[in-house]
This record gives sequence, C-alpha cells and structure tokens, in this order.
Amino acid sequence: MTTLVTGATGNTGRHVVAELVRRGERVRALTRNPAAAAWRFPAAVETVAGAHTEPGTWEAALAGYDRLHITAVEGLAEVGPELVRRAIGAGVRRITVLWDGRVGPVERAVAESGVEWTRLEAQEFMSHTLTWSDSIRGEGVVREPYDRPSALVHQADIGAVAAVALLEDGHAGEVYNLTGPEVLTPRQRVALLSRELDRDIAFVPIPHDRAVERLVAGGVSPEEAEYVIGWYAAPPGTATTVDDTVERVTGRPARTFEQWVAEYADHFRGG
Repeated sequence: MTTLVTGATGNTGRHVVAELVRRGERVRALTRNPAAAAWRFPAAVETVAGAHTEPGTWEAALAGYDRLHITAVEGLAEVGPELVRRAIGAGVRRITVLWDGRVGPVERAVAESGVEWTRLEAQEFMSHTLTWSDSIRGEGVVREPYDRPSALVHQADIGAVAAVALLEDGHAGEVYNLTGPEVLTPRQRVALLSRELDRDIAFVPIPHDRAVERLVAGGVSPEEAEYVIGWYAAPPGTATTVDDTVERVTGRPARTFEQWVAEYADHFRGG
C-alpha cells in the first residue's frame, strides 16, 4: 500500500508524512521542490514534483497509490473536484481531507466520491503562533485584533489522526472535529511563551482592518484575509470547546500548548 500526501512539506502535511512513515506505510510526498524537501523526510519517502492546486503537475503523482491525503488550501476550490475524480480513476480507495475552515467544493467532492473518506475539521493550529516570532524576537510584542479563547490543536496531532484514518478501518464517512486539550486566549498563550522564554512579552490589541491588511501584505487574498480575521472576531463554538477526538482516535491525549511551546521555543528567541 502507498499513500500520496499533498502539501507534504506544509504546516500539517509533513506531520502526516512522518506519522505514516512511523507506522510503516510507503509514502509519496507531493511537493513543489523535491530536492529541497528531501532533507525533511526519511530516505524511504518518494518525493514527486508538483502541487495539488496545479493540474499540469499531477500526472506523475497520480499513479500507483491506494490512499490520498488532501490539504484544502486557497486555490484548491477550482481544481479540487477534478483532483478527486482523477485520483479515484487512478485507483485510490481511501481519502482524508483536511479542511480550511469551510466545507467547499473539494470537501463535497470527497464526500460524494463513492470511496472511503474522512474529513478532518481541525480548528486553530498551535503553529499559527509562529506568526508572532518576528515581533517577539525583535520587540517583545504580540499584536492581535482579538483576545478570544481557542482550543488550539497541535499540528502533529492532526497528522496522527490523519494516519489512523488512512491506515485503519472504521473511519469511513466520519467528520472529526480536532482541538487541543485546553482553551486559551492569545494573552494566555503570550504568558506561557513569556514563562518559557524568561522574558516579558506585551500583548497589544490592533484594529480589525489593520490585521486584515497585515495578512494581505503577506500574500493572502483580501477575501481570505477578511474571512480569517472574521473567524478570530467570532470563533465558532467548535473552536472554543475542547473535543476529545484526538484521544479517541489515536489512543493518547492531545498535546498541550505548553508542550508545543517547549518544542518551538527557539523560533522566538533572539539571535
């Protein structure tokens, strides 16, 4: 058996690859730059050049595998259903899809595909905290528009749930809401970072419009930026309530934000 992982070097994709390899699965990693990505993966991982948002790059990837992991990203809505159709035509029989916060064309195409599928509805990722690294290193400041609670999930736990759903029976047709084991506001996360780094970090509120402009300046479309900041303004109940899905599916507790901070502390240290 072989699993194709799209977005394999991304925020969550690399954890899907790592967990599949740990469990003995053959993995094909779809990435724009296989040579640059090779150091991230064990030698047994096959890397293929391409992107799941670019149909012209699919031919080499869509052959000889049985399972598929899709990460829904901006730009996939237009081509995602075709990716699903071609994947099934190539022989895939089990799909996991990590949504981007909405049930869009690719999620619907997977659900209507006729093969086994599992949708991973991960809420806010702990790794989004890395967007604070520059301002913490340079100024000791975090600037955000809202101080709302969130049950953030560790990206490695997303990878672990994806691997179980891909490799084990009993997950077909399931929609898994994924959170961490605690609810934290940005100020509380800043306090945990301050303690780990042994330095004072200030939380400074900024206007909604400024937060949108910051994302657009980073390459996000205005529509997507407004959606993201709007989510922070009024997160859904599924994002502010702890769900035990990670533990139920994987058999172990979800990782805490404190564990995440210990792993990634060096990203926030001056250098």
